Amino acid sequence: MGMLSLPGFLSCGKKKDFNLTNEKDAHSSDSDENAERGNWSSKGDYLLSMVGYAVGLGNVWRFPYLTYQNGGGAFLIPYTLMLALAGLPLFFMECSLGQFASLGPVSVWRILPLFQGVGITMVIISAFVTIYYNVIIAYALYYLFASFQKVLPWSDCFSWADEFCSKTRIVNDCNATFGGEIIRANFSVITSHNLTCINGTINYKPVQFPSEQYWNKVALQRSSGLDETGRIVWYLALCLLLSWVIVAAALFKGIKSSGKVVYFTALFPYVILLILLVRGATLEGALDGIEYYIGRQSNITKLMEAEVWKDAATQIFYSLSVAWGGLVALSSYNKFHNNCYSDAILVCVTNCVTSVFAGFAIFSILGHMAFVSERPVSEVVDSGFDLAFVAYPEALSKLPVSPLWSFLFFFMLLLLGLDSQFASIETLTTTIQDISPRVMKKLRVPVTLGLCAVLFLLGLICVTQAGIYWVNLIDHFCAGWGILISAVLEIIGIVYIYGGNRFIEDIEMMIGKKSCMFWMWWRVCWFFVTPALLMAILIWSLITFSRPTYGSVSYPDWGTAVGWCMIIFCVIWIPIVAIVKILKAEGSLVERIVSCCRPAANWGPYLERHRGERYSHVVDSKKKREHEIPTVSGVIY
Repeated sequence: MGMLSLPGFLSCGKKKDFNLTNEKDAHSSDSDENAERGNWSSKGDYLLSMVGYAVGLGNVWRFPYLTYQNGGGAFLIPYTLMLALAGLPLFFMECSLGQFASLGPVSVWRILPLFQGVGITMVIISAFVTIYYNVIIAYALYYLFASFQKVLPWSDCFSWADEFCSKTRIVNDCNATFGGEIIRANFSVITSHNLTCINGTINYKPVQFPSEQYWNKVALQRSSGLDETGRIVWYLALCLLLSWVIVAAALFKGIKSSGKVVYFTALFPYVILLILLVRGATLEGALDGIEYYIGRQSNITKLMEAEVWKDAATQIFYSLSVAWGGLVALSSYNKFHNNCYSDAILVCVTNCVTSVFAGFAIFSILGHMAFVSERPVSEVVDSGFDLAFVAYPEALSKLPVSPLWSFLFFFMLLLLGLDSQFASIETLTTTIQDISPRVMKKLRVPVTLGLCAVLFLLGLICVTQAGIYWVNLIDHFCAGWGILISAVLEIIGIVYIYGGNRFIEDIEMMIGKKSCMFWMWWRVCWFFVTPALLMAILIWSLITFSRPTYGSVSYPDWGTAVGWCMIIFCVIWIPIVAIVKILKAEGSLVERIVSCCRPAANWGPYLERHRGERYSHVVDSKKKREHEIPTVSGVIY
C-alpha cells in the first residue's frame, strides 16, 4: 500500500490536516454544511443508502434458512437479543464516529493513532469483498437475461443435461410384502407384480434436478476444482463488466449521484418481495413451506443449544455490515447535528424486519415446489448459492408464466447486491478522498472509473471455470475473522483506551445532552456485553474452523494456504502501523505508546464552528494553510 510512505500518515498526531483547495467538485454543493467534503443532499439519501448497504443478499438467502434450521419462530428470540446486545451498539458507535469527525474509516483513527491499522484492515477487506460480491451480481445478471425466454432454460433436462438429470425422483428399489414375506426388489419388479412399496423403505436413484445441472454445467461451466482453472466464461465476464459499469455510473458523482439511485435500488426490492409473497401465498403447499419456516409449534428447546445463539449473533453481525468501514464512510457525509441515534435504530430494525419478511416470500414458493414435486419441504430448502441459483429457480420454473417470476426474483437480487456494492465502493473512494482531497476534487470521475476497472480485472479469476471456488474461498476467509478482529479492536480501542464516557460526550455534542438513564444501556453494552459477545464469536470461529469446501469438493492445500495469506494480508497492517507509529514517536518506549494512545492533535469535529470549548485547541485547517506549504504528507494527520 503506497499510502504508508506518506510521512504524516504514520505520525502520532503531531501534524495537523489542511485543505489543499477551496474548489468544489460534484461531491459537494453550495447548500452543503461541509463545503470541502460534501454532505448528503437529504436525509432520505442517507437513510436509504444505509438500508441498501445493510440489507443485502444474506437477508434473502441466509436468514430464512437459519430460522428454519434453528427452531423456527423460536430463533427470533436470540436473533432479537443479539440485535440489541451486539448489532445495534456497534452500529450506533460507527455511525456516531463517522459523523462526529466527518472522516472515512482510515482517517477517523485520529481518535486513536495506535489503532489506525484497524481502519486499513477494514478498507482492504472491503476491497476483497467488492471483488467477489460483484461476481455474484454478475450471476444474477446472467440469470436475469436468461429469464427473457418463453421457456426457462433450467425448467427441463435439455441438450446440456447428462443421464443423471431428472425433474422427478426415480425410485431404485424398496421393500414390499410378497407371499406373506417382506422382500426387497427393484422398483420395476415391484410395479410389474402390482405390489406397493412399504413406507420408509424406498431408495431413490441419485439424480440432479435441471436447475442444479444448469447452474453447474451452463451458467458456471464449473471445473472439477480449484486446480483446474479452465478458461474465462465469456458471458459471465461480460455480465461482470456490465455490473461494474452500473456501479461506476451510479458513483461518478459520489454520494450526490448514488444518493438518488438508491431511491430505486433500495425500495424496489420490497415491492418485488411483496409481489412474490402474494403470489406464493396463493399456491398450493405454501402453508407447508411457511410452517417449516416459522413453525406451527416453534421448537423452543433449540434455545438450549449454543450453536443457535452463535448463529443468531453471527447473522446479526454480518447482516448489519458493522466493522467493514462502510458505516463510518457513509455517516461521514452527514451534517454534524444529524440525529444518528434514531437513524441507527431505524436502519437496524428495518434490516431485521426485512429478513423476517423475506423468509415468508421464499418459503411460501419453496413449499409449493415441495408440493408439486411430492417431496418434503426439508429436501428443497437450502441457503446461499444453492437457494438463489438452484432451489428457488427450480421452484419458479414450476409456476405459470415462470419467466416473469424469474425475472422479478433475479432483478431483486441484482438490486439488493448493487446498493450494498455502492456503499462498499464509496468506502474506498472516501478513503482516497481523505488521503488526497486535491486528487478527488479534480479527478473524481477518473479515479472512480479507474478503481472500478482495477477491481473488474482482479475479479476475472472469479469468472473462470474455477471461479465459484475462488468466490467461496474469499468469502470463507476474508469475510470472517478479519471483520471480527477489526470489530473487537474497534470497540476496545474506543471504549477502553479513548474512553467510553469521553466518546459519549462527543456524541452529545451532535445530538444534545441526554440523561444518565438514556446512556445506561449503551454503557452496559459498550463496556461489557458487546466486547464479550464479539470475543466469544471470534474464539468460537477459530475453534470450529474447518477447511473450505464447495459442496462435496475439497480445496487443495495450496488453496487453503492462499486463503490464509489473504486474511494475513488484511490484518497484518494492524501491528505494522502500530509498530511504525511507536518508532516514529518520541521519548521512552512507554512514553511513545502513551503518546500514540492519545487522540491526534487535530482530532475533533471537522468544522471549526462545531468544536466548542472541548476542541478549541484544534488548529483550523484554513488558518494552518496560510503558514504551511501544502503537501500530501499531512492529509491523514
